[in-house]
Amino acid sequence: MSALSIQQVSRTFANPNGGSTQALLPVDFEVRDNDFVTILGPSGCGKSTLLRIVAGLDTPSGGRVLLDGQAVAGPGADRGMVFQSYTLFPWLTIAQNVRFGLRERGMSEAEQKERSDFFIARVGLRGFEQHFPKQLSGGMQQRTAIARALANDPKILLLDEPFGALDNQTRVLMQELLLGIWESHRKTVLFVTHDIDEAIFMANRVAVFSARPGRIKSEIAVDFPHPRHYTIKTSPEFSVLKARLTEEIRAEAMASAEH
Repeated sequence: MSALSIQQVSRTFANPNGGSTQALLPVDFEVRDNDFVTILGPSGCGKSTLLRIVAGLDTPSGGRVLLDGQAVAGPGADRGMVFQSYTLFPWLTIAQNVRFGLRERGMSEAEQKERSDFFIARVGLRGFEQHFPKQLSGGMQQRTAIARALANDPKILLLDEPFGALDNQTRVLMQELLLGIWESHRKTVLFVTHDIDEAIFMANRVAVFSARPGRIKSEIAVDFPHPRHYTIKTSPEFSVLKARLTEEIRAEAMASAEH
């Protein structure tokens, strides 16, 4: 069953000096329940635009997005969004940040604490509940953002290059952390990245975007078993898949440079 159905979704932006720029050609795409799908493509290809439309933060110029059969008309608690930039409220503690959405929904204090404590522990931040974001590293702030999104129990988790600003060592640790959470909770995930290793390691399916105006050029299944460990990146099978995706992205990047 498809949790998310993207039907002929396109996006065109008006230019300040007149004219327009087409960011997305009509896109048709399905994400099944409990799927972990990565969207991979060259910079500026429209993959983040598509994710923002799914999140309800942008409106398509054409087409529609359905989540569990219901049309997406704006932001909602059924979608949890994690951005590349750290989007925590700086005046709230880590516990208060994680509980923010729960409080807005009118959940009792006891339920808020139970859920926030569980996910704060799940992302390895127990003991930091009363810290403020500025007291944490970038990786710890992103852990908090992920805990906040998961605590709201969304139908689908949307991540827009969430580890792009982290150093390589922290990035690998965060990849394993998120994948471990997915293996335990099987939340439906749509994850945008420009990193080929990350796209393969995280997903059970990679959707490759063309150069702008973006469209889904191909879909590639990733059949590595779970639980996964970063050592699969050294396997011959991983190398073959990486070479295939590298060539697809390279061809798109070259096509974009020619225009």
